[in-house]
Amino acid sequence: MSPREKRTAYSLASVYAVRMLGLFMILPVFTTYGAELKGHTPLLIGLALGIYGLTQAVFQIPLGMLSDRIGRKTVILMGLTLFISGSIVAALSHTIEGVIIGRAIQGAGAISSSVMALAADLTRDEHRLKIMATIGVSIGMAFSAGLVLGPILNSWIGVAGIFWATAILGVGAVGIVLWIVPNPQTRRHHRDTGVVLASFGKVLKNPELLRLDFGIFTMQFVLTANFVVMPILLAHLTGIPVSKSWELYLPIMVIAFLAMVPFIIVAEKRRKMRAIFLGAIGVLALANIAYLFTDQSLAGMAVGLWVFFTAFNTLEASLPSLVAKSSPADQKGTAMGVYSTSQFLGIFVGGTAGGAIYGSWGIDGNIIASVSLILVWLTMAIGMKEPQYLASYVLRLKAAMTPGTTPALQASLARIPGVADVAIAADEGVAYLKIDRAVINEDDLKVFAQADPI
Repeated sequence: MSPREKRTAYSLASVYAVRMLGLFMILPVFTTYGAELKGHTPLLIGLALGIYGLTQAVFQIPLGMLSDRIGRKTVILMGLTLFISGSIVAALSHTIEGVIIGRAIQGAGAISSSVMALAADLTRDEHRLKIMATIGVSIGMAFSAGLVLGPILNSWIGVAGIFWATAILGVGAVGIVLWIVPNPQTRRHHRDTGVVLASFGKVLKNPELLRLDFGIFTMQFVLTANFVVMPILLAHLTGIPVSKSWELYLPIMVIAFLAMVPFIIVAEKRRKMRAIFLGAIGVLALANIAYLFTDQSLAGMAVGLWVFFTAFNTLEASLPSLVAKSSPADQKGTAMGVYSTSQFLGIFVGGTAGGAIYGSWGIDGNIIASVSLILVWLTMAIGMKEPQYLASYVLRLKAAMTPGTTPALQASLARIPGVADVAIAADEGVAYLKIDRAVINEDDLKVFAQADPI
C-alpha cells in the first residue's frame, strides 16, 4: 500500500476503535449500574443496553446512502456529533429512561457504512481487502480492551464517567477525521462496500446469506443477553465484584484470541470452513449450558467464559468471510449491509429480551433462552453448503464502457482460468469478480485493467 493508503487504513481503523471502545466498556458493568437508576426494571436495563443496536440498524444504510450524495466526511462528522451528544445525555442522566434516550442517540450516529465507503474512495481496488481487514481487527481489539477497561474505569470514575470518557473518545475521533484522514479526490459508489437498492430482493432471497444473517443476529443476541446477567453471576455467585472482573476477562480474552487463530487457519487454508463453523456453533451452545452448572465455581466459570469467547471469536471472524464467499460478485456490499443490520438488531433484541426474560425467569431463564436460539441456528446451519473458496476482486477497466461492449468483455473475463463469477458495472467502469486465488494468474486480469490514480 502507498503511504496515503496506510494513513487511510490506520486513521479510519482508529475512528472505529475509539468509538467502539466506549460502547464496549459499559457491557461488563452496566447491569449493576442500571439497578441504581431511578425507574429501573430488568426489562429497561436490557433495553438500555440494546437500544443502541436498534437505532444503528435503522440509520446505518440510509446514512451510508446519504454519504453518496453529500460527502463521506460530512456524514461521518454528523454521526460522531450524535454519538458524542448521546454519550453526554447518558452521562448526565439519573434515570433509566434518560440513559435509554442517550444510548438511542448514540446509535443514531451510525457511520459504519460511510466509513467503509470513504475507505473505498481512498484506496486502490486491489488493496481494499487489506483496509477492511485492518478495520475489522481494530473492532476486535476494541471489544477485548473494552471488557478489561470498563471495570477498571468503573472503579475509578463510575459508569457515568465511562459515558463522559466515551464522549471524549468521540471528540478524538472527530479530530482524526478532520486532520488525519485524507480527503478523497473523487466520490464513487462501490458495489463491494455500498448498498444497491435493486439488489436487496436478490440478497433477501438467498438462503445461504439468510442463514448467515440469522447467525450474526443470534451471536449478538446471545452476547448482549449474557451481559445482562454476567455481572450478577460474577458478583453474587462467584464473589467477583464488578470492579475486579477485568482480572478475569484479561487472561480469558488473550487466551481465547490465541486459541481462535488455529481454527481460522484450518478453516481457510485447509478449506474446512463448514466443519469449523458448525463445530463453533455447537461449542457456543455448550459454553452457555455450562453457565447453568458452574455458577458456584470461579474456575468453572472461567473455563466456560474462555470456551465461549474462543467459539465466539471464531464465528465472528468466519461470518464476514462466509458472506463475502456466498454473495454474487456485484452484491457483496448489499449483502454486508443486510448482515450488519442483522447484527445490530441482534444487539437490540438480545438486550431487551434478555432483560425481560431475566426479570420474569431469572438468570437460568436468560441462559436457556440463549441456548435455545443457538440450537435453532445450529439446526439451520447444518443445511449450509461447503462454501466456494473464492475471493472478491475489483477490476477497474481500461476501456470506456458502453452497454454494447459489456457482453463481449464479460465473456472474455469469464474464460480466464480461476474466474468463477463476473459482473460488470458499466456506469462505474468496473468489473466485480469472484476468483480462485489458487488458480488465477492476476497478469491475465491486468490486461483489462487501467492504472488507478490513487
